[in-house]
Amino acid sequence: TSCCGAEFGAFSAARFDGERYGMLPFSSSRQSNILVIEGTMTRKMARAARIVYEQMPEPKYVMAIGACSLEGGIFWNSYNTVLPSEVGIPVDIYVPGCPIRPEAIARGLLTLQKRIMGHDSIKM
Repeated sequence: TSCCGAEFGAFSAARFDGERYGMLPFSSSRQSNILVIEGTMTRKMARAARIVYEQMPEPKYVMAIGACSLEGGIFWNSYNTVLPSEVGIPVDIYVPGCPIRPEAIARGLLTLQKRIMGHDSIKM
């Protein structure tokens, strides 16, 4: 439904400044190592997301934000809704919420960074 897209835009803007958390925007998947999935994923969109995921260099990580990417949101029972795990995209961290707050995106990103560094005993 793209509610989280607006909140992700707020996270990237000056007030929250996503770049200070190490999240830099790249236009090519070949230069990125984190894929952020937000919103309801349709079967047609899943194919494109899978291609983007496969083009990413190692190490690569996936962060799913919002209720729609976690469980389908309000379209959970639609014939056309799929989850990232159903199309072979392993999600490293889920950030729940509807809509997700920019602070939660920052916390999810920091948690993912700590997991990458090897500090797995983190409370969400």
